Amino acid sequence: MVLCIESLKDAAAQLRQAQRIMVIGCSGGGKSIFCRELATLLDLPNHSMDREVFWLPNWVERPRAEQRAIISDIVSADRWLLDGTNPSSFDIRLPRTDLVVWVRLPRWHCLLGVYRRAARYVGKHRPDMADGCVERWPGREFLAYIWHFEHRFTPRIIQEIEKHGPDVPVITLKFHGEMAHLLDLAGLPH
Repeated sequence: MVLCIESLKDAAAQLRQAQRIMVIGCSGGGKSIFCRELATLLDLPNHSMDREVFWLPNWVERPRAEQRAIISDIVSADRWLLDGTNPSSFDIRLPRTDLVVWVRLPRWHCLLGVYRRAARYVGKHRPDMADGCVERWPGREFLAYIWHFEHRFTPRIIQEIEKHGPDVPVITLKFHGEMAHLLDLAGLPH
């Protein structure tokens, strides 16, 4: 069973104490922006899995063994914030995690977020991506991934949390307002 933190007040207390934080959720939900802000406010090293782990220049996917080695290196540190879902690496990350923040926004909100991001960055390099990965308009496959994320991927996320981090507290944020309110309650300006 996932150890859920029910109140934002309790979540804020956990957030203030955490030294190793995973932020997970569907693409387009605002994880990366939230992570940059949170890492700065908590003075934690911020690691983007898209930027540092998954992608090589020109959208070439890094080999899985290399991905796992990089993740292992990141989580061996005493302090970090790691932005990225990928439940296939929860076995490496969760045992070293103090707190999981699950950005679990409605799919329409994630789709809107992806389109806003594309409108801002299409043809440019986005700060959360590896060098040489120029932003492009979202294709049908990526939009389908977002549309079906909750149904297809949430059961695996829950299963992997239960298996590899049953004692790791999980904060679930369902709206951007909750993200901002959590920072307020933690005493962190945003």
